[in-house]
Formats: sequence, structure tokens, C-alpha cells
Amino acid sequence: MSNAQIAVKQFGDKHRREACNQSSSRRNQRLIVSARRLGQTHTMTNKVSPQLVAIVDDDRSVQNALKDLMESAGLSARCFGSAEEFLEWNQRNQAACLIADISMPGMSGLELQGKLMAEGSRIPIIFITAHGDANIKKQAINAGAVEFLSKPFDDEVLLGQVRAAQGAAQENQR
Repeated sequence: MSNAQIAVKQFGDKHRREACNQSSSRRNQRLIVSARRLGQTHTMTNKVSPQLVAIVDDDRSVQNALKDLMESAGLSARCFGSAEEFLEWNQRNQAACLIADISMPGMSGLELQGKLMAEGSRIPIIFITAHGDANIKKQAINAGAVEFLSKPFDDEVLLGQVRAAQGAAQENQR
């Protein structure tokens, strides 16, 4: 059990009598707020929600840097070297968020976005690129991307967008 889980459990035990008098949703909100203060990234509801961040980039060093960033923030991440590799993964529904490069050999990030949309996937997508322009950004955002970041980008901005995307993924499950 992680420190965050222990603290949330202690919070729950300490306030059990008070929480029993509150509605279930109010109690869950308090636990979620407490867990967020401790840096825990998943909610304390009975639903199992995906929290995995999928990273699609053809540059191994970018994959590793993004995975390290996600893990340093307490998030799980899985890397894919191409859009095709991601599409072949039979557990895509486990991903709560997708970070994808725009320019890759084979299928581009925008083509990946189109394929996912055609399949009815609602995974939030954050695009990163070193070769983007205003037209590509507009196309990606108009097609439903939650963010479009140019390399180099601010780590905190990316993490904030990932957390927001994960929250949106949880809402979509309800």
C-alpha cells in the first residue's frame, strides 16, 4: 500500500462517523480531494478507471523522457514507437490519455487521430511536435485534440493537460 493510499485510508477511518452522515458522493469528493493533495492520481470510487498514459513517438529518447516525467508525477505510462504499434495494442481501452508526436514515419499523429475517431475512440489526445505550424495545430484541435504543444514544452503544462485529460476520460466512463 502506498503512502498516499495509507493516508487516504487513515483520513477515511478518522472521519468515518462524520462521513457516514454525508451522502456517498460528498464522501467520495472529500476522499478525492485528500488523495489529490497527497499526489495520488486516481479516484477512490468503486469504478475501475484507466489512468495509463500512452506515449506514441518514434524517438526513443523522447519516449523515455516522457515516461520518466509521467512516472515522476505518479502516473503510469506505456511507450509505442509508432502509431501502427499503438493501434495493434489490444488493450488501448486502458489508456486514459494519449500523447502523440505529429510527424512520424508511417502513420502520422493526425492520421492516428483520424483512425481512432473513425473507430469511435474517445481517448483524449495531446499532440507534441517539433515541426508543427498553425494550420496543423488548428486541424488537430478542430478534430478534438485537447492540446498541441511545440517542442520544447513546459513539463508542468504537459502534466496539467494529462491530468485534465485523465479527468475527462473518467467522466466519459460514467
